[in-house]
Amino acid sequence: MTTTARDTLSADAWIRRFAASVRATEAQLTALDQKVGDGDFGSNLAAGTTAALARLDSLSSPDDAACLEAAANAFLDEIGGTSGPLFGLLLQSLAATLKSSGATTAALAEGVADGLAAIRRVGGAAPGDKTLVDALAPAAEALRAASGTAPPARALADAAESAWRGVRETARLRARMGRSSYLGERAEGVPDPGAVGVGLFFASAGGVVRDLAPHLG
Repeated sequence: MTTTARDTLSADAWIRRFAASVRATEAQLTALDQKVGDGDFGSNLAAGTTAALARLDSLSSPDDAACLEAAANAFLDEIGGTSGPLFGLLLQSLAATLKSSGATTAALAEGVADGLAAIRRVGGAAPGDKTLVDALAPAAEALRAASGTAPPARALADAAESAWRGVRETARLRARMGRSSYLGERAEGVPDPGAVGVGLFFASAGGVVRDLAPHLG
């Protein structure tokens, strides 16, 4: 029997856990962004997840795709700045693939890959530019490598680990995009806040799976 994400991962729980982790770290995210950005990343991400929770609470049929689509629309419709719409694109891509292909590891891999492609088209960032792409790209690669062979628990744990490795790498990089690119070496040593947000996103998924199906971890 094939183990699907639906067996082990609730998108509703994923988004709610992500929102909780953002609330718990909002001050640290803001402090990071005050060093290398506009200083509003923590508040924007918190506003996005709060808006997403409100939309989840209004759903009449909260299946996984519907939850992800509702969260995507919250970020795309209600959050300004750069990061809100980018997270909205990632959630939108995940919603589309889970809706059409079912909640499998392969669908998660395809959704994250599509989200990464959409974010790169809109934002123009490449790996190495010191943006959230530096955490999302390795997470997408980890899911692609796990697709078809690993259950969602293992795949998402690998994605989270890879994303955090990407976060740590951004601290070493000199920014080539955004406000931090004007800071030169003064931004070195500081991880990119958007990349940290991506790390929290995948760590939240891994945490939900561990809670629901610890035997698959």
